[in-house]
Parts: sequence; C-alpha cells; structure tokens
Amino acid sequence: MLSPGSPHPGKFSELIERVRQRPPLRLAAVYPCTAEALQGAMEVAAAGLGTPTLIGPEITIRSLAEQHQISLGKTRLISVGEPTEAARRACGLAVGGEIDVLMKGSLHTAELLSVLVARETGLRSGRRVSHVNVLDVPTYSKLLLISDAVVNAQPDLGMKRDIVQNAIHVARALGLVTPKVALLAALEVVSHRFPASLDAAALCKMAERGQIEGAMLDGPLAFDDAISADAARVKGIASAIAGDPDVLIVPGVETGNALVKQLQYLSGATAAGVLVGARVPVVLTSRADTARTRFLSTVVAAIAGLR
Repeated sequence: MLSPGSPHPGKFSELIERVRQRPPLRLAAVYPCTAEALQGAMEVAAAGLGTPTLIGPEITIRSLAEQHQISLGKTRLISVGEPTEAARRACGLAVGGEIDVLMKGSLHTAELLSVLVARETGLRSGRRVSHVNVLDVPTYSKLLLISDAVVNAQPDLGMKRDIVQNAIHVARALGLVTPKVALLAALEVVSHRFPASLDAAALCKMAERGQIEGAMLDGPLAFDDAISADAARVKGIASAIAGDPDVLIVPGVETGNALVKQLQYLSGATAAGVLVGARVPVVLTSRADTARTRFLSTVVAAIAGLR
C-alpha cells in the first residue's frame, strides 16, 4: 500500500515560492500537542515563510519539542491549558488583526469549529464555511480541488452554492482565472431519484444567472465523465469541463472523504486542506495527518487568505 503524501513538494513548489515572496506569514497553531502538529507549525518557520505563534500548554509543547528535537527558536508561545480556550485565544488574535491563518493542532475539529462559528468570536462572514482539499495526484496533470469532504455532511442547495463559491475563491487564489468546476453525482443525467443530480443542474443555472461567479460549471457528471474525456465522449457528453476539471464538488462529506482518501492511499496523492468562508482561512487537517500535510495546507491557506 502506498503511504499518503510525498516527501517532495511536486506541484506545490510554485505555491511555496509564492508564499516565500510575500511578507512573513502570521500563523497561530491552536493546541499543537502532538509531534506532528508541532512539527507542521515549525516547518513554516524552517521554510522561511514566517514565525508561528503556538497556543497551548507550555510545559507539554516544550516537552514535545525536546523529545522530538524540534527547535522552537524564538517562537511566541501563549500558555493555555484547555483546547477550547486555546481556540478562543487564537480567534481573538485573528479578530484583532494579529494573525493571517489559523492552524488546527491536536484538538478535535468540533472544538475548533464551535468557537470559530460562534457569533461572539467575530470570525463569521456572510458565507457558510466549507473545506477545500487541494491534491497533487501523480496521474493528473495539475492540482485538483475537492469540496466539501470535511465539514458539511448533507448540504442542501443553498449550502452547496456557498461550497462552490468558496472552492472557486481558492482556485482563483491559486492562479486559475476561470476554474472549471465539475458537479459530481452518480450519473450524468438529471433524475428525481438522485438528489445530487438535481442540485448540480440547479447550481449550473445559478451560475448562468450570476448567483455563482468566477468559474465554468457543468453537471451532473459522474466521476469518470468528469475526469476522463474519453469516458464522456463514449457516453455522448459534450462538455468543456469533462476530462479537464480544476474542481470537483462532491454530493456530501461521505463521498468526498472516501474520494480524497482513496486518492491519497491508492494513488499516492499529496493532499492539503483549508477551511474557507470565515474571516481568516483555517488549516483544518486530521489529527492523524503528517507534518508535511500540515505545512502544505498552511501554504494553501496563506494564498487563499491573500486579498
């Protein structure tokens, strides 16, 4: 079995250089109480992208650093004992304009999200938050975005509109002038028996009417139609997106989660991930993700947060 990710930056190289050319990134790592979480934050400093602020129990963090030979240097450390309180402190720094990007450490996703979306934290925007995976798949010619595979379990049409617009924002920030967005379903025709196909058709019409901006949309498309121009041709599908999508919008979290992990573990894809839709982007990785995944996710988040 292939291990997820790669030791080399691959298609992410250009993105890393873009961040390196910008002013130093102001990153807050929230409760980095595992070696992977701490190393992921400190790789930002090691790569010359900025100096992180670590928010969590100081004794635990320094012990981890010593045990795993992770140099903290002059890194700012705010000692907070509880994960939820660490999330509150990090959001407060973001509200105060001191932080550009938040990074989830070893606390549960629900603990961070409950603070992030609370009205009193001030990080909510007018759009629903959603997660965007950015993958370097060895068998695909360019970076591939997949959304939403983490946050919105069973999105309705209004939620999907925000998911699509958030993904377009990330794609355009990465340098795609007019991203090609494929709306996935189990089949490529509109059918009342498949709700995802109805949503896909509605989203395409919303894009035509200007309710979704900045991209080309097509759907419903089955996965093979979206990825393979040959498959689309055999099925008689005429599409400017089939075989060349930049973004895949999945019907729900279960589909997206399975797809991303299949690409990682069976195809050797390197994945990064960012939560968007709040006032600052959030590196929202799994607690089991490697330091490299956290680092690359921070690079994507830094670019997604550029104005």
